[in-house]
Amino acid sequence: MSSGKEPEEAAILKMHLEAVLRSSARHPKPAGLVLQYGTAGFRTKAEHLDHVMYRMGLLAVLRSKKTKSVIGVMVTASHNPEEDNGVKLVDPMGEMLAQEWEVYATNLANAEAHGLQMVLTNIIKQESINMQQEAFIAIGRDTRPSSETLSCAVIDGVTSLDSKFQDYGLVTTPQLHYVVCCRNTDGGYGEPTIEGYYQKLSKAFKELVQQAPGCDEIRCLNVDGANGIGALKLKEMEQYLQSVLSIQFFNDGSKGKLNYMCGADYVKVQQKSPEGMDIKPTERYCSFDGDADRIVYYYHDVNNVFHLLDGDKIATLISTFIKELLLKANLNLKMAVVQTAYANGSSTRYLEEVMKVPVYCAKTGVKHLHHKAQEFDIGVYFEANGHGTVLFSKNAEEQIKRLNRTGATEDIRKAAQMLENVINLINQVADRKVIETTDAERRTVTPPGLQEKIDDLVKTYNMARSFVRPSGTEDVVRIYAEADTQENADSLAHEVCLAVFSLAGGVGEQPMPLG
Repeated sequence: MSSGKEPEEAAILKMHLEAVLRSSARHPKPAGLVLQYGTAGFRTKAEHLDHVMYRMGLLAVLRSKKTKSVIGVMVTASHNPEEDNGVKLVDPMGEMLAQEWEVYATNLANAEAHGLQMVLTNIIKQESINMQQEAFIAIGRDTRPSSETLSCAVIDGVTSLDSKFQDYGLVTTPQLHYVVCCRNTDGGYGEPTIEGYYQKLSKAFKELVQQAPGCDEIRCLNVDGANGIGALKLKEMEQYLQSVLSIQFFNDGSKGKLNYMCGADYVKVQQKSPEGMDIKPTERYCSFDGDADRIVYYYHDVNNVFHLLDGDKIATLISTFIKELLLKANLNLKMAVVQTAYANGSSTRYLEEVMKVPVYCAKTGVKHLHHKAQEFDIGVYFEANGHGTVLFSKNAEEQIKRLNRTGATEDIRKAAQMLENVINLINQVADRKVIETTDAERRTVTPPGLQEKIDDLVKTYNMARSFVRPSGTEDVVRIYAEADTQENADSLAHEVCLAVFSLAGGVGEQPMPLG
């Protein structure tokens, strides 16, 4: 005999689904559009995303009910062009959406109107979600012209399931991650406001600066904001840093197009400083990406030669600093660096052979590095593009609190001496999905013969390495090459481009040599 509770739950579910279908009519799905939840959510042209945003509002509510936690929804396409947009969900501790839920996201986004109810019902049943459980969603967006309208579609999805939300408006992606973590730890991680974010990070930064030589000196930093949210929010935070840092802003959004010839991705790929910056030798420069979750540093030497401190170098320098602290304090903590296939081979060798720090390789995407880094007392991960952080276990935090952090590290300039490398983006294949990879995306499985061709090409260059993979965030195939000189890296990259064009269904004209 069924309990009286079951009919009640069925009635509640029916009521919710009816409300969802009524609201869904305001967010129709374009005919034939198929999207995939990638390494950082959905991304495509903004005009195709209204229905996706609505449905991610629905999914966020289900995830919130399942976890009994606040879930975040960030409307952004990060380093993509201004015409694009996207969305990513933030899990309870500020991490990326659990991988097993990515399938639900893809199924929801691609469901036709008549099948939406069934997809939702299947998720609710498979996850045993109690629809009477309260849900709360934190919503943020970047500065793209389309972001405000699309965030309204997210809100429509949340409210159609009779759930609560807070719209944080214009925020960086890290700020939304921070807020979600704070709310789910009852303030244990910090105050769940943007003001709390500024206070927490500025306090930590000033304490770190005080340990360095010349700590009374006010440092100067030139910041390329990619004409995005990063400059806007750093200007708000500037007042908290005035005692230790003087900031000069460029590409701050007052003019210029988001991510166009500026930003972290442009600097990393083009291996040169962004447009719109007044570069002076030996001064410090850095670039954010469109949603300010990437950062790269660079400078021009006295001969006006460009030098990039990308994620590989940042990870190497941070790891060196932490390793020296651990040795001084005689702490026995397990530390490791997690990299992707894009990591420069020289950085890997330096960490393993000189610094004696274990290095692990994970698939491209912060979520993969983050999960691997959590296995250690101290996990350092930075993608070459500037995504990254340092994770400390509770055990490490308790021991490090007792450290007396005095003195300075030795000159570690040699840690930043990496091989020359180039990354080339191509979109001259009919379908990027024909390329499948293995070994943390460092080797191709299909199409047949491509990996063998790459191996043969690499053998003809000194200290060389190359791989190809379909992008997880853009409709392109990415090609990476490194060698002992920039000329050789460029040449190898071009030859691999030609191999991809020939064996993976190239269309249009053949790729031209670089430079």
